Amino acid sequence: GTPESVDGGVVGFFSLEMSAEQLATRIISEQAEISSSKIRRGEITETDFEKLSYCAQEMSRIPLFIDETGGISIAQLAARARRLKRQRGLDVLIIDYIQLMQGSKTASSGNRVQEVTEITTGLKALAKELGVPIIALSQLSRQVESRDDKRPQLSDLRESGSIEQDADVVLFVYREEYYLKNKEPKEGTEEWFKWDQEMREAIGKAEVIIAKQRHGPTGTAKLGFQAQFTRFSDLAEDEYLPERHE
Repeated sequence: GTPESVDGGVVGFFSLEMSAEQLATRIISEQAEISSSKIRRGEITETDFEKLSYCAQEMSRIPLFIDETGGISIAQLAARARRLKRQRGLDVLIIDYIQLMQGSKTASSGNRVQEVTEITTGLKALAKELGVPIIALSQLSRQVESRDDKRPQLSDLRESGSIEQDADVVLFVYREEYYLKNKEPKEGTEEWFKWDQEMREAIGKAEVIIAKQRHGPTGTAKLGFQAQFTRFSDLAEDEYLPERHE
């Protein structure tokens, strides 16, 4: 299809971790509301197949361009993004994820922090040059796991303070349910009833922590999360309106 087929912008997605096929499966699973594990195992009904076919057709009309080159350098990524903008237009660039990118040979002489700094500086310059937002995913350091409160903080960004420094906005996703489900006490005990109550409150919910925002407030927004479809959604209840910290 053409970029004019549907509303919305042209998206460039550099997927360094997942293949284009895996990414497409995940998107179609979310759209069709059929779990990706069922799709992978081929456990689908005729109705499921019809929904998947429809979503696949719709997806082919969407101006989403996926580049699955592993270990791409910042120079290669910039060249491909410029070409995409020139040939198809470009409204947003997504990179999954920073730590799988390479710097130049000069920066990568054994100093990973220096290399990541070169990558984030390059991404900031590219966003300015192309006039588009760049959403870059990052790994977190393992120190998160050693704390009681597992909510990520800016100091947890892995391998470089330059990510925090160069980003206009830093968002973290946190799900209490993810940690609680691995801590189930013996059923029927007092601890279990307390755990069960906490689990009921946490299930299907996620927090988006706005840890940095150059031109606005920080705080936390609560969202709905459907794990089987990897789908985030708005929560309508008043109690889940974003908390603001000026």
